[in-house]
Amino acid sequence: MDFTYTEEQTQFSDALRRWVEKDYTFEQRKHIVTSDSGVSDKAWNMLTELGMTALPIPEAQGGFAGTAVDMLVVMQEIGRGLIIEPYFATVFGAEFLKLAGGQDALLEQVASGELKLACALGEKQSRHDLADILTTANANGDGFLLNGAKTVVLHGAQAGQLIVSARTAGNQRDTTGISLFVVPATAAGVTVREYRTIDSQRAADITFANVQVPASALLGTADAGWDILDAAADYGTALLCAEAIGAMEALNAATLDYLKTRQQFGVPIGKFQALQHRMADMFMQLEQARSMATLAAVKVDSADAGERRRTVSAAKARIGQAMKYVGQQAVQLHGGMGVTNELPAAHHFKRLTMIELTLGDTDHHLARFVAQPGFKHAA
Repeated sequence: MDFTYTEEQTQFSDALRRWVEKDYTFEQRKHIVTSDSGVSDKAWNMLTELGMTALPIPEAQGGFAGTAVDMLVVMQEIGRGLIIEPYFATVFGAEFLKLAGGQDALLEQVASGELKLACALGEKQSRHDLADILTTANANGDGFLLNGAKTVVLHGAQAGQLIVSARTAGNQRDTTGISLFVVPATAAGVTVREYRTIDSQRAADITFANVQVPASALLGTADAGWDILDAAADYGTALLCAEAIGAMEALNAATLDYLKTRQQFGVPIGKFQALQHRMADMFMQLEQARSMATLAAVKVDSADAGERRRTVSAAKARIGQAMKYVGQQAVQLHGGMGVTNELPAAHHFKRLTMIELTLGDTDHHLARFVAQPGFKHAA
């Protein structure tokens, strides 16, 4: 298999990196983090101008029809640059719209940068089980009435439309009886409580109290939303895996630079063999993770749902192990400076920690991988 990026992929990557280095520096990011909104309209407009919002959208809706491999390149730069704009939340939400079909107008708005999305999927009791849903949607007149609460909705307060999972039939953890809706964030009965997460991004807890939505708000078929939810979650997980690679690349580079400049006993500490070994281990962890992220991007669009689940969960589990190792080693090799907010290294480690907990942690994906048909336990 040829792992060389195409000319277009390289152009997207280079353009995004140049913009980050010039106009989205660590110091500029600090000002955005502490602003009231926690995001930058100027930065979002630039992402749109660079074609990032249009990249995963079909050509018929004004996009570039980018594949998951195309998105792999972009998400690596998102991770490297510590970008805190609602890009992941929006392209993750767009995947639901694409899989459901019939949402051309909204996809056109995403491509143009006019619309930001957020995915309200997790609940207080569900942890990593996206089928554990207590939020309900009952038929009411020509539409549905939504009631329930969603937690840690990434960039929920910045979104114009929310992708919401709700139960229209079945029991709490059944994969049957799940329906998906697109709900305006300003709809009557929607309450958003925003907060900052440990990685300086924004999330929100959102409650739905007798929220009336029309029948057209339904994504796909009533009671049969699980396949879309499962596939979109795998797509989002593959994007997070790619972002983690970029963050680990930045951490490794920063740590190597620190070892070359920090002196002890009159020599750079990078001269010490024990620390060289740890850097080598960090490099190997990164390269193994990179291979798995690439595999996930290739297989996430597979028509074989079982293959998609196995590959994505294997990638998230392996990359989760690498994130923990690389992050911890980077902090230790930086010494006390590694945990201060003055260095990007601490922020990369925090972001890796949040990626580990988003859309299923290492243990969750190991269990999911083992549960797939065809897995053989060792005797």
